[in-house]
Amino acid sequence: MIRTRGFPCQSVWLTALAVLMVLPGGIGASAADTGLRFSVTVSGGLHKGPLDGRLLLLLSKDTSQEPRFQISDTSLDTQQVFGIDVEDWKPGQEAIISGSVLGYPLESLAEVASGTYVVQALLHKYEMFRRADGHVLKLPMDRGEGQQWNRAPGNLFSTPRKLTIDRGDRGRKETLQVMLDHVIPPIADPTDTHYIKHVKVKSERLSRFWGRPIYLGAHILLPAGFDQHPEARYPLIINHGHFSWTIDGFREEPPETNLKPDFNERFHLAGYNRIEQEWAYQFYKEWTGPGFPRVLIVEIQHANPYYDDSYAVNSANLGPYGDAINYELLPFIEKKYRGIGAGWARFLYGGSTGGWEALATQIFYPDSYNGCYAACPDPIDFRAYTVVDIYQDKNAYFFEGPWKKVARPGYRNYLGHLSSTLEQMNRLELVLGGTRSRSGGQWDIWQAVYSPVGEDGYPKPIWDKRTGVIDHSVADHWRENYDLSYILRRDWENGLGKKLQGKLHIYVGDMDNYYLNNAVYLIEEFLKGTKSPPFEGEIDYGDRAEHCWNGD
Repeated sequence: MIRTRGFPCQSVWLTALAVLMVLPGGIGASAADTGLRFSVTVSGGLHKGPLDGRLLLLLSKDTSQEPRFQISDTSLDTQQVFGIDVEDWKPGQEAIISGSVLGYPLESLAEVASGTYVVQALLHKYEMFRRADGHVLKLPMDRGEGQQWNRAPGNLFSTPRKLTIDRGDRGRKETLQVMLDHVIPPIADPTDTHYIKHVKVKSERLSRFWGRPIYLGAHILLPAGFDQHPEARYPLIINHGHFSWTIDGFREEPPETNLKPDFNERFHLAGYNRIEQEWAYQFYKEWTGPGFPRVLIVEIQHANPYYDDSYAVNSANLGPYGDAINYELLPFIEKKYRGIGAGWARFLYGGSTGGWEALATQIFYPDSYNGCYAACPDPIDFRAYTVVDIYQDKNAYFFEGPWKKVARPGYRNYLGHLSSTLEQMNRLELVLGGTRSRSGGQWDIWQAVYSPVGEDGYPKPIWDKRTGVIDHSVADHWRENYDLSYILRRDWENGLGKKLQGKLHIYVGDMDNYYLNNAVYLIEEFLKGTKSPPFEGEIDYGDRAEHCWNGD
């Protein structure tokens, strides 16, 4: 579920600091549409022809990095963002961000307090897709970055500039000018090493669905002795998870000696970079040492127009990714790198999004795999879609009684302290991507994968993104097709259980930040009561462990 969303582009930020300037002072704002406004244009020669996309305006109090790298749906330290759609946006034409434009975490420019801010604008570009179902969509294609709007090559952004807002003059009307004057450069492909290889395969299934060439990729870690034993064939370990540029955690050289300390908040460790490199080098030594199992490890790369991966299943909105991975990509890899190519010689593992994918792939393709190890999986029972029962609850954002309404929590730490509500997390996605599931965020991709296609060709919403009101007809579609717990209960005694006996292993912390343990409790209740046949797998919980506990 959780993923890193980008990192500072230091060279650009240092350039920006050199030209920081204070815009004309005394800037005021009054009513939502009549006070402070921003006018955004594109620098001449930066782009030819009209543009489609999501235009974001960012305000920050933190000068340590560019505002585009400071937006978070879980941290109290997030900075401010507003967003609007632009279509057929021509060079020289103004795009206006006014007080009526929705923002996060503040909802309106009218709420921005007096002070000095760093302002930046960014355009997340959309492309035209003519799908096989007849729908024509505008979506942000992944460009090698893993569907991250703040570092997607080709996106336009402005040099960060300082401004001062003065709320003392409430009647003053002010329009501030921002110009997009940079383009994010392309990202180079990773280079093969002796042990790590990279492949890219055109998927005929996905290309037909999307109406253009669509590729699947993978990173492969080869076993020691691969070249010395050309007759050997190997089992396949498939690691499901988020987009990765290459295989991390494997380092053929000793750790660098002069690494700068890097404090890691999750582990409360200084010098985390060195610890990470030490573990990666230790893995290399074990991987190539005597007695270590000789296997192929595969990390699948399946970023798409909605997210950094596809959830590895067939979907009405994303296309047949499950079949493409299992019947096109993996056979190609096993043929090229001498995999055994049989279900008994494959197993799956992953955490968070990858945990859901590992479990779903084992359930939907039960004969193709011999076991899955799913850590902290995304919701595997939609009666506990984090803290929402999509079948019984009327509203996703609030617990409601006859007199009282309480906001549903979205993100907690191991002590139960909250830093975000469900409404806030979804509102950020609404600001970043609008109403058509185009934010590249977590709730939007669940909706894109699980929902039927709406009349406009985009995913049909599970709930109103602004109010939280749930559409139970969409929930019914989710249950029949993607509620893994429901599918197990429905099909266990009709032959599925026999194919899955002893193959399912699930691990989660009982204080998972996203409440993912709630769904595991429900699936455990069923699995541990099975008799025809018995479950014979494993479910375990980490005491007070957060996201993503994996059974260690």
